[in-house]
Amino acid sequence: MGLIISTPGVILPHLEAHYHLSDVRASLVFVVVPFGYLIGARLNNPFHRHLGRRGIALVALLCQMIFTGTAAGFHSPRPGGFLLFLAATVIGNVGTGLLDGSWCAWAAGLGGTRTNTMQGLLHGSFSTGAGWGPFLAASMFSVREMSWWTWYYVLLGAVVSQGLVTCLAFRRDDGKRYRVELEAVKRNEVAAPLALHQGESESVFAYAGVWTCAAYFLAYVGTEAAISGWIVTFMLRARHATPYLASLSSSGFWVGMAAGRFVLGFLTDKLGVRTATSAYLVIAILAQILGLAIRTSEVTMVIVTVVGFFLGPIFPSGIVAIAQILPRGRHVEAVSFVCSVGQVGAALLPFALGSLSQWLGIRVFEPFVLATLTMALLCWRWFPANAAATSPHVSTA
Repeated sequence: MGLIISTPGVILPHLEAHYHLSDVRASLVFVVVPFGYLIGARLNNPFHRHLGRRGIALVALLCQMIFTGTAAGFHSPRPGGFLLFLAATVIGNVGTGLLDGSWCAWAAGLGGTRTNTMQGLLHGSFSTGAGWGPFLAASMFSVREMSWWTWYYVLLGAVVSQGLVTCLAFRRDDGKRYRVELEAVKRNEVAAPLALHQGESESVFAYAGVWTCAAYFLAYVGTEAAISGWIVTFMLRARHATPYLASLSSSGFWVGMAAGRFVLGFLTDKLGVRTATSAYLVIAILAQILGLAIRTSEVTMVIVTVVGFFLGPIFPSGIVAIAQILPRGRHVEAVSFVCSVGQVGAALLPFALGSLSQWLGIRVFEPFVLATLTMALLCWRWFPANAAATSPHVSTA
């Protein structure tokens, strides 16, 4: 998944050249992503009940094979070629929507008092793949001088490997086993606080905390997508970096994020998720302000890596927070919903950045990221501190 998610940023300049696209038209790559993701997120809960985690892994594998196979094999420079690429992107993100919500919710139930550490390991692995993606793609394009679509053959092999591993790992997790797990969870929660127990019969949308988390993910995931999607173009145009260094900047962002998720998860468990996440966002904002003041390609690359490091735990922290305020039986549905809203942000904010870039120039990149990071911090500070504050049966006045 990490390899796929980090691909648009390094591919974007090649798509613009191959299909003769403006920044606004190229930004459609980000806009179509939520359509597939929302379909996957909507199907997540019923698929879990009928197919289990094993079925989720199989369906996601099929979707992502269609996407990568189409992108690798069909790339006509005519206008219809780009439309086909967009359609394949939608199908691929149905698989991403299924996997993202499923594995995040599954990991949220592990780790006991070390949930931030467990989430850090899961998302750190994702970011490791995302860090390798731009580096490997840049090596193929700049060193080997291969065409952009050859990268999708690599992704095709990666998604097949991922599918085989996850199907093997969850080979016994069918729909029947998942339904049995849900019944066991409900029985174990009989002794839970009354408001939380009564909330089992409520829709996840009745919880104020779900909507707050959705707004937080809208801002944060959109920021992450804007950075990874436009950093290469920004480095090429505004910092006049070489194509290889520009692609390494994208890798640096994701490598920093991977390191942050592996390292800071332990610190987050010590400090508490609310305090630690606020501190990480403040540091990322200060680093971004420094980037506005020092405008060399090398320093920008370092700052992007530092920002990635402190943004590493931000997404896992949201998953932990939403899991803490909801009954376990609601985790899959709630996590799928807030992640899907995050993907809406991952479409809207990069598209908005592309539109502003077309109008004002790519130099708006850094102020734009600074503004969206500030939005994410404000949403996080608004997040309820406990389950009682978010229960549909307890007043929050």
